[in-house]
Amino acid sequence: MKHKKSKDKEGMPQTLSSTSMFTPCGFSPHLHTSKEGEQGGLIFQDGNLTSASLDALIQHLIPTTDYYPEKAYIFTFLLSSRLFIEPHELLSRVCHKCIEQQRLDDPVLDKARIRKFGPKILQLLTEWTETFPYDFQEERMIGHLKDMIHRIAPCDEAYWKKMNQLLQALNQKLATLSHGQEGIVKISTAVSDKLVAFKTKPPSIQREILSVCSDPYTLAQQLTHVELERLSHIGPEEFVQAFVHKDPLDGTKTCFSEQKKTSNLEAYVKWFNRLCYLVATEICMPAKKKQRAQVIEFFIDVARECFNIGNFNSLMAIISGMNMSPVSRLKKTWSKVKTAKFFILEHQMDPTGNFYNYRTALRGAAHRSLTAHSNREKIVIPFFSLLIKDIYFLNEGCANRLPNGHVNFEKFLELAKQVGEFITWKQVECPFEQDPNIIHYLHTAPIFTEDGLYLASYESESPENQTEKDRWKSLRSTILGKT
Repeated sequence: MKHKKSKDKEGMPQTLSSTSMFTPCGFSPHLHTSKEGEQGGLIFQDGNLTSASLDALIQHLIPTTDYYPEKAYIFTFLLSSRLFIEPHELLSRVCHKCIEQQRLDDPVLDKARIRKFGPKILQLLTEWTETFPYDFQEERMIGHLKDMIHRIAPCDEAYWKKMNQLLQALNQKLATLSHGQEGIVKISTAVSDKLVAFKTKPPSIQREILSVCSDPYTLAQQLTHVELERLSHIGPEEFVQAFVHKDPLDGTKTCFSEQKKTSNLEAYVKWFNRLCYLVATEICMPAKKKQRAQVIEFFIDVARECFNIGNFNSLMAIISGMNMSPVSRLKKTWSKVKTAKFFILEHQMDPTGNFYNYRTALRGAAHRSLTAHSNREKIVIPFFSLLIKDIYFLNEGCANRLPNGHVNFEKFLELAKQVGEFITWKQVECPFEQDPNIIHYLHTAPIFTEDGLYLASYESESPENQTEKDRWKSLRSTILGKT
């Protein structure tokens, strides 16, 4: 399915939601219908835009009275252009070219012409603010945006209203995002090595997960809440900014040299690590073997429910937590566990063949999501570290620029396809009722450091060899102050 180019000369180009750039078979890479050859500095192959100079790509983004760029092109270029030019600089150049091409500096404006152009530039600015709102945290961006509207507004009063709506929606979105970021509890990893001392005291000094939630299905739903909440804050541009290198054609600086704007992405990776350690802590904590086995079986059931929901990130964190050495060495505990279900899940997430089994399951969930009738069936939460790794290898595997200095647009189409699919998934609203009690526990329950886990593990099942004995002895003295 190819996107039609919007050539409607009178009204607004159709306003599409940001998911509509994805055709039922995924992302539409067909950005042009012409066959091979060059048009205005853009190189096409089999009807697809493959490369161009940065200037030509910027020009291709700019609407005119009878041209509007395709949605897929806008997304791909806004996503990848930041590797070559900062967003405020790009917007400045877009506005400057519009002023030139539409003669917006003339003392008398051509109103009929601007009434054809106005809706299109407004649409472009709207799409930019909706898909990449974080770009507009910069004053300069808002400045360029307002300047543009001020120039076209004398031709049609409605443009003022449009601008106010656009800015209102943007402010609301940014407020929601920053409120959510503050709401994410700051998590400290090493709260509680001292908890090991609890093993020597009969009454429990710590609530454990089973006292907060004993139903695996409910916990899987609450984990899905946390995942979707955290995903909603990640801007698509963070995937690109995570891998920013110096642009060889711009010797002065890296784009975004002041900081890598990837804080939401990093916070999400930290959440995954926290969940691994929380699972391991909960298993190593109980003093009795029977209780530890019960906690393992509980988490196996939670992991299975996560798989059924399509929450692969929590699933992988739980499996990783169970596979940590302090947990896997508890042989007497594991002997009490019915492990068949665990091996099935482990098989699903087996890294063999570049995670072949998982990727097959993910494609199944993605397909279910496309044909879904309810939000419940739409959920796809990918194993995030692997998604990052895929994007990293895509980025490392191909150059951003071709030897002639052209931007390698083919690479960025593939990048946009992967990031675009992720954006569709992160927009799903969580259909499960939230349980603040459980969510609070997931965010704040103390967890052991790696040393704390080993100590708790040795206290549960004695060391089996000299290396373990030496380690136990040294941990007892450093953590518990005992010899």
